[in-house]
Amino acid sequence: MPGYQTKLEQVAISGVDDLCIRSLVDRQQFCDPLGAAERLGISSASWPLFGLIWPSGSHLAARLALRPVRSEERILEIGCGLALASLVGHRRGADVTASDCHPLAEAFLLENLRLNRLRPMKYRHGHWSPPVVSAIDEQALAQCVVTGRYDLILGSDLLYERDERGSLAHFIASHAAPSAEIWIVDPDRGNRAGFHRHMLSLGFAGDEQRYVSARAASAGATSFRGRMLTYRRTRAFVGSGPRR
Repeated sequence: MPGYQTKLEQVAISGVDDLCIRSLVDRQQFCDPLGAAERLGISSASWPLFGLIWPSGSHLAARLALRPVRSEERILEIGCGLALASLVGHRRGADVTASDCHPLAEAFLLENLRLNRLRPMKYRHGHWSPPVVSAIDEQALAQCVVTGRYDLILGSDLLYERDERGSLAHFIASHAAPSAEIWIVDPDRGNRAGFHRHMLSLGFAGDEQRYVSARAASAGATSFRGRMLTYRRTRAFVGSGPRR
């Protein structure tokens, strides 16, 4: 037994075939016997959140399902959790890299690729506000962190905590190609305004689409209230990290 309980569920994303997803049973699951999550700054309360299906993630996947697959376009999903959007894009033939900071995110992705009979896809460790870790952890993470630039960077429900230094915006800017597009689905978190200011300061122009009692993006999901935030570069990014 892995120390946590899982379930299999069929997830219907609008516009594409159903996905069979292995997820955690509920928000009460927790297993960190070696302290790997704790060293990455993941508390016991937030530990299970990566392994659940969230309405914002379903909406992000549904939006990507409508995007034409473009040759030579590189896509990065940040804070992917169960990586619904990445799985949708990958199955349609897009060049997608999924990323998260949770130590089990990659294992769940590998299992969900197997369950859906999909070929291997790229996964990288992505942490926009990395904590202090041991030398051993740092050496291991250095081998698998997000690198390079991407044409489309997307994520869902990322604005769940205060980010006064703009770590998330700087992470995005450091991996965004010169003509990159950014998609963030936000379920009306209170930190949206701060994130928007940081993005503008880093040379992005932004827009938002309001979801008001929108039709659920997946079968069995509740209606969703939130916003689709989109950004494009207007000037080059200079710098390698958040202002301190």
